[in-house]
Amino acid sequence: MSAPGRVFLVGAGPGDPRLITVRGREVLRQADVVIHDRLVSPALLDEPGPRAIRIFAGKSPGAGMSQEEINRLLIHHARLGRRVVRLKGGDPFVFGRGGEEALALADAGIPFEIVPGVSSAIGVPACVGIPLTHRGVSSSFAVVTGSEDRDKSASRVDWAALATAVDTLVILMPTRSLPAVFEELQAAGRHPETPVAVVSRGTTPAQETIAGTLGSIADRLGTALPESPVMVIVGDVVGLGDRLGPSARMPDVYAALAGS
Repeated sequence: MSAPGRVFLVGAGPGDPRLITVRGREVLRQADVVIHDRLVSPALLDEPGPRAIRIFAGKSPGAGMSQEEINRLLIHHARLGRRVVRLKGGDPFVFGRGGEEALALADAGIPFEIVPGVSSAIGVPACVGIPLTHRGVSSSFAVVTGSEDRDKSASRVDWAALATAVDTLVILMPTRSLPAVFEELQAAGRHPETPVAVVSRGTTPAQETIAGTLGSIADRLGTALPESPVMVIVGDVVGLGDRLGPSARMPDVYAALAGS
């Protein structure tokens, strides 16, 4: 049996392919196998050599590989002596199941390296001009999944406790009823006039932001969420986006938004 290869759990960043780290791009260019998620920029898949194996392992409702299948795939290719890059949107350890994959590799005796990435929870707000913390406005923030495991019998997110526990709340990939979340936050004491931004496809040319307040945003959204990936930012810092957002845009990436 050949000596085991190595697996790199790499964060691809929040969407724009230029926001991957230097180390992430370095190991990607040396990869024998790239196992990537749905939200990874296609441009990053051009980084490895032409002989590298590219495997799509994205998940969508009712489709895609199970986590157990992905774990087995990582172990299989590593045991063949290959350099395997597991390429994930954002950061692998922020709602990316990177911890589960790292544990599977550790249990199988496979060497691995964690390559952190810019989490969309931080990168997307920054790129639309919303600072998650700001002196005199916000001294705390929390990042919460809006897309919990369907197998859970009950939600582990305590929306009532979060409502007033932090100044800024970031909800990633909301798939449950957002109007219900907004109502829970208000019922637990968050003011209806609290600014809210819903950002779709952040840091890409297709980026879209819908702004409102906790009491009005549901009506502005209508019956359907914008196109995935989506995040929701709740807090007074959202108001700074009107002043900072236009200057925060990276000119060439957002050229498609020039007329918006």
